[in-house]
Amino acid sequence: MKWEKFKPPEPDDAMCCFECDLDPHGCFCDCDDLDEACSRWLKGEPQKPDCVLPVFGAVMDRLRLRLLSGDRRVEISMVPALVLLPMLLRLAALHFLLGLVILTALPGLVLWYYYATHRKKGRTLFFLSLALFSLAYMYFLFITEILPRGDVSHLQLVTVTTGVVLTLISLVRTKRGPGFVQPSLADTHSTSTNHCQLPDKDSASQKGVDQSVLPARPVEQQTQSLTAKGGRCPLCKVVRPPRAGHCRICGGCVQRLDHHCIWINSCVGQANHRSFLLTLLLFLLTSLHGVSLVLRSVCPQQNLLTALFYCPGVYSQYSSALCFTCAWYSSIVTAGLLNLLVLQLINISYNVTEREAQLALRRKNGQSRPCGLVVDTGVYSRGFCQNWAEFLAMREPVDRPSSVHTDLV
Repeated sequence: MKWEKFKPPEPDDAMCCFECDLDPHGCFCDCDDLDEACSRWLKGEPQKPDCVLPVFGAVMDRLRLRLLSGDRRVEISMVPALVLLPMLLRLAALHFLLGLVILTALPGLVLWYYYATHRKKGRTLFFLSLALFSLAYMYFLFITEILPRGDVSHLQLVTVTTGVVLTLISLVRTKRGPGFVQPSLADTHSTSTNHCQLPDKDSASQKGVDQSVLPARPVEQQTQSLTAKGGRCPLCKVVRPPRAGHCRICGGCVQRLDHHCIWINSCVGQANHRSFLLTLLLFLLTSLHGVSLVLRSVCPQQNLLTALFYCPGVYSQYSSALCFTCAWYSSIVTAGLLNLLVLQLINISYNVTEREAQLALRRKNGQSRPCGLVVDTGVYSRGFCQNWAEFLAMREPVDRPSSVHTDLV
């Protein structure tokens, strides 16, 4: 038993520096790359282009928090939202021109980060942490800055608090999973039989047996029928039902895949499409009500429609300027999510998913409907009422086990 700790590890295990002498071919340690990168950094020399990303990934993998449940990896993508957002908003409240520049550049920076991560097809917690922290930070400022002014009644406070709580509950339900396609028994049998040797055609013809009349096996018949309905995924190797699609970010096939939403860090599919729509609606109603209360308190003499664009004397006090800046930030976020909600409502009215619309645009077999907001494929649409009835009565499939990344944060 004393020699157990000196036994070479299994070939699949990643070994460290002191174990590379035992098996040089199985060494996957990146300590040499880290040492070389640190030496270059201390000497002021430029880093090699091909080793920056591996070294950065290794450093991020070693940054962990020790919790009661074990070590947890630190997600560096959460830091900008938690640190930069309050700093930028407080900086924008110092002057009107600073607020104009920051609130104009902030959506551009978010879009740039989206396209930078979207090209790599990787998962990031930046947008989910930004959405959650924005909601929490706006509510915190509402409690600490607006409520002490005495312009908010208890009923209005309860309404805003209830909206925030219901939004978070609906988000948790949305994060339970989009409804991944489960590998069926036919997939298992077909995968195992693919490795079996097929009978020789010449030998069968020599025996006088016509292969065209040979009975097909039941498992193959089932696989062929399922494949004809939805097709087999070339990546998952599972037979997927109609309207299902593969998400390269989540790494699985989703039933009735609509799109991969970066704001919830998950796909929107058959199992969570209704709760996703409810989350959007609750967030928009809560945000609109909160912005209206803030503008009434900061600019009491102005109309709500004009107070957001003209509020004289708001920058005379830093507290009022901060609340006014946060109202502008919330309005920008609300406008973006309102656009998403309108597109979702139109797609549901035509019974088309965002994935199907994108495929129809590529294949040029769809028709653009009102103002180009939706692409009608004409395949599943049964009329406005029937489409909404089908969406509301859509069953929730049994989701994939917890091995798929459906973490909340």
